[in-house]
Amino acid sequence: MLRIESKGLTKEFKSYTSRPGLSGAFRDLFNRQYKTMRAVDGIDLQIEPGEIVGYIGENGAGKSTTIKMLTGILMPTSGYLRVNGMDPHREREKFVQTIGVVFGQRSQLWWDIAVQESFSLLKKVYRIPDEQYKKHMGHVIDVLNIDELLTKPVRKLSLGQRMRCELAAALIHNPPLLFLDEPTIGLDVLVKLNIRDFLKEMNETYGTTILLTTHDLSDIEALSSRVVMLDSGKIIYDGGLNELRTTWGDQKRIVMEFVHPADVVRLQQLTGPLPVVWEKENDVRFHALISEGDLAVSDLLARIIPHYEVKDISIEAVSTEEIVRNIYQEGINHV
Repeated sequence: MLRIESKGLTKEFKSYTSRPGLSGAFRDLFNRQYKTMRAVDGIDLQIEPGEIVGYIGENGAGKSTTIKMLTGILMPTSGYLRVNGMDPHREREKFVQTIGVVFGQRSQLWWDIAVQESFSLLKKVYRIPDEQYKKHMGHVIDVLNIDELLTKPVRKLSLGQRMRCELAAALIHNPPLLFLDEPTIGLDVLVKLNIRDFLKEMNETYGTTILLTTHDLSDIEALSSRVVMLDSGKIIYDGGLNELRTTWGDQKRIVMEFVHPADVVRLQQLTGPLPVVWEKENDVRFHALISEGDLAVSDLLARIIPHYEVKDISIEAVSTEEIVRNIYQEGINHV
């Protein structure tokens, strides 16, 4: 059974538009005008048990609306949707027992009571037997290293400490499917690494399926080999990170540091017909983005070195984050 299966999943919102002026306001009293906005437009998505999938897109692309439909908060306008074999909206009471949700900007813990008291309340909500709770949460608490935080009120925790406790709370009932919406936003590097390690362990130990939405692509690179990319409510890419890099990541960045100040216009003139774009970091340090292989690099150097004395040079691959940004800026024709 697929953890998530959707076909033609669509969500539309109607918004009221007001006409200008006093006469327009009067007419609106009797004949309102509405505008329909399609936030999610015919999404087909299949996620297998045990997969970790990155779900990415710019602000307004439809990520949050999709997650709200997948978790049963919103009802789709049209299309087919099954999550854990159920209709998330119509079978909500039974469905919520099978998912865990962590939103980076929202808390499911009670603010003024100790963390362990929040856990106890959630244990009762999910009707978890004592022995099952003790065994599973003992493992979760140990891996997340939150034992010393259990007696503290949530309001006294740092953001990193609270997010670790939020993850533990979402997994109290050991759900087969976990939704993570910006789980590492605002966290320092060490806390991010700890959370990524924890998610890997939950996936390997319990086979937990994870759908991760984030603007930090390093989270996806660390956890998942599959990424689903959304734009204007439509899926524009669904596949592996390696394939994405192969298709769009054929660029290299040549970082050059010159002995004396250089000029972008002059550098562009010297490299003329080559597939290169120059960027200035400071007066002596420049970046050259090229879209062909080693021959283009050697040709580039041959044109520059006779005119500028090079102090240092390095070659870097373009990051996944830059590849995704280029896709949104240049369009989706090659995806």
